[in-house]
Amino acid sequence: MPSPSSSSLPRVGDSVRSVDTPALVVDLDAMDRNIAAMAAYAKRHGVRLRPHAKTHKSAFVARRQLDAGAVGVCVQKTSEAEALADAGIDDLYISNEVVDPAKLARVAALAARVKLAIAVDSLVGVDRLAAAMRAVGAGIDVFVEIDVGQGRCGTTPARAGELAARATSRGLGFAGLQAYHGGAQHLRTAATRRAAIERAMAAVAIAKESVAAAGLGCPLVTGAGTGTFALEAASGVWGELQCGSYVFLDRDYADNEPTPSAPAFEHALFVKSQVMSRDDVHAVVDAGHKSHAIDSGLPTAWRRDLVFENGGDEHGILRRGRDALPGLGETVWLVPGHCDPTVNLHDRCVGVRGGLASGTVETVWLVDARGCVG
Repeated sequence: MPSPSSSSLPRVGDSVRSVDTPALVVDLDAMDRNIAAMAAYAKRHGVRLRPHAKTHKSAFVARRQLDAGAVGVCVQKTSEAEALADAGIDDLYISNEVVDPAKLARVAALAARVKLAIAVDSLVGVDRLAAAMRAVGAGIDVFVEIDVGQGRCGTTPARAGELAARATSRGLGFAGLQAYHGGAQHLRTAATRRAAIERAMAAVAIAKESVAAAGLGCPLVTGAGTGTFALEAASGVWGELQCGSYVFLDRDYADNEPTPSAPAFEHALFVKSQVMSRDDVHAVVDAGHKSHAIDSGLPTAWRRDLVFENGGDEHGILRRGRDALPGLGETVWLVPGHCDPTVNLHDRCVGVRGGLASGTVETVWLVDARGCVG
């Protein structure tokens, strides 16, 4: 695969204006404020913070979160865990199920060198994980995932005790319950999100009763995301938050009605683009689908009242809102609709200090787990 020419790579100390387009740029000032705000919120409410690294997929951001007080990070895939472990992150939780024996062998090998936990939701998954761990003589903690309303992974709450007991009987450590409601994160009103988390609380109560009936304690309930964390933190039920997108705040999360008492986060992740073609009714920028994910909708132009339209793989079309169209060669900063898959489209992030208008490049980091989907 060809590499970018050295002349096109941003250098530390360069002006943000010199960063070639399209490029994934992080406003470090905004990101640091987001990290600090979430860490302070978790500390104030007496809950642990284990941010989800599937958002940024990089050891650089994970270290900043750990330095601010996070206990570790979550990942969603075995390969993500391996990539971050290779980059020096040594407290990882795969908050997802792995049942393939070949992948479980990799999980076991990783557990032999870093602190690792994983989610389970089936007896087969527990048994296969235990066999993989015995093969290498390592230990691992498991969280029993329950379905709290999303209808994706997770056992029924009433079966949580059966799985927890099976895990302990097979020599695995039962660490608690995985109770993440992904479907609640982008419900637009605070009231509908609250109702969804109240239903999730009822599911957790059933699961904890099931665990107690199996003769076990429940050390921890972990879950929560950027859209609902204030509800989980205030519940007295969840002891750990797994928020991820707060670090960058994409357009889709910004469309939510704020949750009362939750801190406000800032947009920190941008795609720098520039106008490559223009006529009287539209302008075309050089950032299309290959530069930003569109599963949660199209990006918006930051601090400009313009309408962004789908232009295909390499182009984005801008039409007038209340603002005039930008001119040829002019920079347009885009706020992606969904930060996680947008990051996965890029090899590196350019960290800028001092703002997007006149800041300078402070650092460039690799997206260590880019393409790690297995």
